[in-house]
Amino acid sequence: MKRNRLAVLTVVIILTASALLGGLYGPTSRATAAAPGDLEQSVETFTRVLAIVEHNYARTVNVDEAIYEGAIPGMLRVLDPHSTFFDREAFARLRENQMGRYFGVGMQIMQQGRRTVVIAPFVGSPAYRAGIRPGDVILKVDGKPCEGLSGDEVAALLKGPKGTVVHITVGREGWAQPIEFTVMRDEIPRPGVDFYTLVRPGIGYIRISDFNETTGEELTQALDRLDARHLDGLILDLRDNLGGLLNQAVEVADSFLDKDQLIVSHRGRSSPERRYYAVHGNRGIRVPLVVLINGATASASEIVAGALQDHDRALIVGQTSFGKGLVQTVSQLSDGTGLALTTARYYTPSGRLIQRPYQNISYWEYRWNPQPPKKPDVKLTDSGRRVYGEGGITPDVPLPEPKRTKFQEMLLRRGVFFPAWIGVGSFTRYYLGQRPTITRQFVPDDSVLRQFTAFLDREHVPYTPQDIQENLNWIRWKIQREVISSVFGIDDGYKIELEHDPEVQKAVELMPQARALYDNARKILAERTGRPLVNP
Repeated sequence: MKRNRLAVLTVVIILTASALLGGLYGPTSRATAAAPGDLEQSVETFTRVLAIVEHNYARTVNVDEAIYEGAIPGMLRVLDPHSTFFDREAFARLRENQMGRYFGVGMQIMQQGRRTVVIAPFVGSPAYRAGIRPGDVILKVDGKPCEGLSGDEVAALLKGPKGTVVHITVGREGWAQPIEFTVMRDEIPRPGVDFYTLVRPGIGYIRISDFNETTGEELTQALDRLDARHLDGLILDLRDNLGGLLNQAVEVADSFLDKDQLIVSHRGRSSPERRYYAVHGNRGIRVPLVVLINGATASASEIVAGALQDHDRALIVGQTSFGKGLVQTVSQLSDGTGLALTTARYYTPSGRLIQRPYQNISYWEYRWNPQPPKKPDVKLTDSGRRVYGEGGITPDVPLPEPKRTKFQEMLLRRGVFFPAWIGVGSFTRYYLGQRPTITRQFVPDDSVLRQFTAFLDREHVPYTPQDIQENLNWIRWKIQREVISSVFGIDDGYKIELEHDPEVQKAVELMPQARALYDNARKILAERTGRPLVNP
C-alpha cells in the first residue's frame, strides 16, 4: 500500500518538475518534455530520500503532508514568491473565486477563537432575506455543533446545491435563546465590482475589489447605471485589490482606452510574447478619470493602472502599488490539486516591468517591507511624462498612507471594532442587542457614546477621557458605519465610509487635473497621428 502511494506521489512530483521546466497551459495539466538525464536523476534522488525518511524518521511520517505541504511548496518557493501549489480544497476555493459565484446562503463569516461569527450577509442573499445579522454567532448548521470548527469547515456546511434547505442556529447579543433560521440555498454572485455610486453630483465612484470572470461585465453595467458618458468625473478605486484574471484586467482597461491602444504584453522563456490591445474602446466614455491605488494594489490591478497611466488616460493617486508583474498559469493536476506557475512577465504599454525585486531577500521582506528599486527603469507616457518600472506603479499624485492613532489600533486589536471593510464589531453587537430603533439617518449622539464607554468598562478596555475626546470623530464614524451596515446592509455602510474617506475627497479635488491630463494627451495623439480630435 505504501509503495503504491509513493508511486502516485512520485508521478505528481515528476509532473510538477516537468511543469517547472516546460510550462503548463490551459485548464488541464500538460507536462512538456525535459532533458531526461538530470530530471530522472533528481526524481530518483527525491524518491530515495522520501523512502528513507518514511522508514527511519523518529516518528510516523504523514507522506501526503510531507509531499503536499513540504516538498512541492518548498520547490516552488525557490523559484519566486508567487508560484503556488494548491491542495484539493484550496484549488476548489480558487476556482470558485475565479468564477465569481457559488451556491450557498450568501454571507461572509470569520473564525474568532472557537466560534464562527457572521461578518455580513450579502445584500439580497438568502441569509440577508432570512434576517441573519452581522455579529451573529453560528452555533449549529443542520443540527451539527460548530464550536471548534474552522471557518472553512462551517462554510462547507452552509454551501450546497441550489434549492436545498439548510437550518442555521445562531446566538445573538441581547437574545436569551438561540435563534433558528431555515434558509434555501441559491446561486450567490461574488462580484468583482462590489460598489458604485455618485460621491458628488456629477462625480461617479466605482470600487473593483477583484478580477474574476464577471468583473468586465459588471463594470459595463456600473458605467451604464451611472450614465458615465455624462459625468464630470469618475473615481476608479483599486485599493486593496490583489488582482485576478488577466483577461478581465484587459477588459476593464479596454473600457476606458481608445480602440487599438496597447494594454499589456507578456513574455517568458517558454512563452512567446503576446500583446493585448483595446478591442472595443471606450465607446465614447471620455470622462476624466482618477484611479486610487495603495500598497495592496497588485497584479491585474497594476495592469489596469499601468495602462491608464502610460496612455495618460487617468491620474493615478495614492501610494505605490505592490509590484507584482509575474504571470501565473493556473492548471489542475490529475488528483484534483492545482499549480499556479510563473510562466511569463508582463509589461505596460511603455515597456515597464512592474515586478519588484524578490531575489536575495526573505519572503517576509518581500511581502511586508517593500523597498524601491535602486535604479528604477524610466519610461515615457504618450505625452512624454516620466514613469517608473521594477517597483510597482508610482502614483502621479502621492498621498501619505492613512495612519491610525495608537488608541484606534488598540480598539481594533481588542475587537471593539473590526476594520472598516469587514463589517460590524463587538460594540455594535452589544448596542443592537438592546434593540434600539435605527433609521438610515442614524448618527451616534451623546447617549450612544455613554453606552460606548460603558461597553469599554464592561470589557476592561483601558481608556482615558482624553483618548475619547481626541478620537471622537473616528469613534462616531466607526459606530455609525457599522450600525448602518448591520441594519441596512454593506452598501449603506460603504456610503458612510466614502463620506469620511480622505483619499476619495482628494480624488474629487483632483478631477480638473485629471481632465487637463487627458485633454492634453488627446491633443498630442491627434497631432502625432494626423487624426482630428473628437470632442466628448
